[in-house]
Amino acid sequence: MPETRLPVTLLTGFLGAGKSTLLNKILSDDGPDRIAVIVNEFGEVGLDHDLIQASDEEVVLMASGCLCCSIRGDLSQTLTNLLDRRKLGELGFDRVVIETTGLADPAPIRQTLLVDYALVTSTILDGVVTLVDAANGQKTLDAQFEAVSQAATADLLVLSKTDLVSCAEITNLTTRLKDINPTAQIITVTEAATDPRKMFGLSGIRRDATGHQALTWITRQEPSPEATDPLANLSGLSKGPSQPVFSPHDSRIQSGSITLETPVDDKVFDHWLDTLVALRGPNLLRVKGIVFLKGIETPFVFHGVQHIFDRPEALASWDPDNTATRIVVIARDMTQAEIERSLDMLRATKRAKPHPKVFPGWDAVKP
Repeated sequence: MPETRLPVTLLTGFLGAGKSTLLNKILSDDGPDRIAVIVNEFGEVGLDHDLIQASDEEVVLMASGCLCCSIRGDLSQTLTNLLDRRKLGELGFDRVVIETTGLADPAPIRQTLLVDYALVTSTILDGVVTLVDAANGQKTLDAQFEAVSQAATADLLVLSKTDLVSCAEITNLTTRLKDINPTAQIITVTEAATDPRKMFGLSGIRRDATGHQALTWITRQEPSPEATDPLANLSGLSKGPSQPVFSPHDSRIQSGSITLETPVDDKVFDHWLDTLVALRGPNLLRVKGIVFLKGIETPFVFHGVQHIFDRPEALASWDPDNTATRIVVIARDMTQAEIERSLDMLRATKRAKPHPKVFPGWDAVKP
């Protein structure tokens, strides 16, 4: 089934990261897609008035054919109004970019797109793009956990102000960001401004996603081939004891992944996911994967943030000889032992229960 829902991109980044500059580049782009940008206030964005063609009370039309809209109260209502005007032919656009405030957590916006019925049926979250200030990024990550959380939830990390720092500083920042979020691609703001399409088409949970797109979205690292240890097929996304932790904020983010070569029993999978959400739901920044269930030939892609999950999508274009399940968890304030022990449950042939000293509270959740 082709994807007909309107793609929505969340653009986030801490204060001063350069979102306004990038937004102006997006709005001036004369590419094939017309983009509607939703911002908190026009004044905060600092629109380049040379790009403005016309405006009314709520919408600024750009010479490129794109438009910019200010959030008036509720984001859901603002987006619904835009979609209604698009349906009536008053406005024309092919995708939406929502710019968040510098202190915003992207999770509530994700949840809005997943629980509002009108938006669920007409829009799809295309990805989260987080800008990181290369000149001040290290200090910001040290001082502000919100910035660490924004980086951890991103599908794409965009480095700004790279011209103000040395190559060594960029390398150190990139290493740190990969440690926080091993599944996100990292590019520079110059690349994003030159070709805004690099910021789009990020999600692997679209109806028309190919197997390659879904796999790239799940993880950019190959699983470890060693299988001598019961936890050896964690792909290496997790922080090992020899890897540096840059600040206490960084250590609050942990990640882990698992690859299972044979299909998973649906009851084992459901019990694992239900238990993980019940015990650690508020701290789940990302849970995503490609899953093969016993008795079902086609794999499906799933994704969730906290206790809210997208509708899983079947992958029609997939190598029939590849039946490996791949799952990634990125969490806040969970120990490495908790994540790995949780994933270890999926390796069991029956419903194993991790030791309560390793994962406190697990036994309190009944199958």
